[in-house]
Amino acid sequence: MRIRTVITLPAVVALALPASAGVATASTAAAPQACREHSLTVAARASDQPDAVRISIRNHSRHACVVDGIPTVVFGDLDGAALPVPDGTSAPYRVAAGGTAYAAVRTLDPASTELRVVDRLTVAGDPAHRGRTFGAAALDAPGGIRVWEPVTTRWHRSAASADAVLARHTD
Repeated sequence: MRIRTVITLPAVVALALPASAGVATASTAAAPQACREHSLTVAARASDQPDAVRISIRNHSRHACVVDGIPTVVFGDLDGAALPVPDGTSAPYRVAAGGTAYAAVRTLDPASTELRVVDRLTVAGDPAHRGRTFGAAALDAPGGIRVWEPVTTRWHRSAASADAVLARHTD
């Protein structure tokens, strides 16, 4: 006759094990994958503030996914991208299935004495994506987009929240 021993551990113990132990924890099992570019719809439109643009990404997939917390915004053929406000490092930003993330971009530093004018800007939800290009006319800037030391907010759950962050960082 064979006797079989079964040990039952409470769920709390299993969740307390580090992910490196080879056990899928609640946090690693539920971590969304990176958003695929074809699953995102990128939009941009003029803001009611001067030299500002509202941008958004919509996840039209059936699953949540993550993008870089800082949108990638580049201007025409100029080098570099808009810098984040507030300063700091980026982290993944979760976009719910069917959800939308918002950011606000200021293209021209109000204290600037210099500027460049470009005919387009490109927005990407993640630096790994090619992004979508918007002509100046589509952004209510038929004479071109004025650029000098541009900044962008991180992604937010509402356009109002992104606008408020940008307003706090406009001196």
